[in-house]
Amino acid sequence: MLVLGLSAVVIVLLGVVLLLGSVVSARHRASVSADLAALAAADVVLGRAGGDPCRRASEVAQAQASRLERCAVGADDSVAVTVSARPRGAGAALGTATARARAGPGP
Repeated sequence: MLVLGLSAVVIVLLGVVLLLGSVVSARHRASVSADLAALAAADVVLGRAGGDPCRRASEVAQAQASRLERCAVGADDSVAVTVSARPRGAGAALGTATARARAGPGP
């Protein structure tokens, strides 16, 4: 009986660890996607690539399994983006992870 109880506790703890791992993974994915999207958009603004900066940022975010929530080009040619990523599996029920990034010319 004790073995069954301990086994149940271990299984529940394993489930919690896997759930938290999914959430942490989504947070990291959102952060990396925001950085890459901002850099890609800044390349367009600075003339290193063609197209629309926010459209390019959206494409890059989608390639990283994320979604561009906000994109703004500043007067100083900087680009600020906000990206969200949903955790995979059961972690999706906990909501989305969001990250912001900014890229552009140096001071």
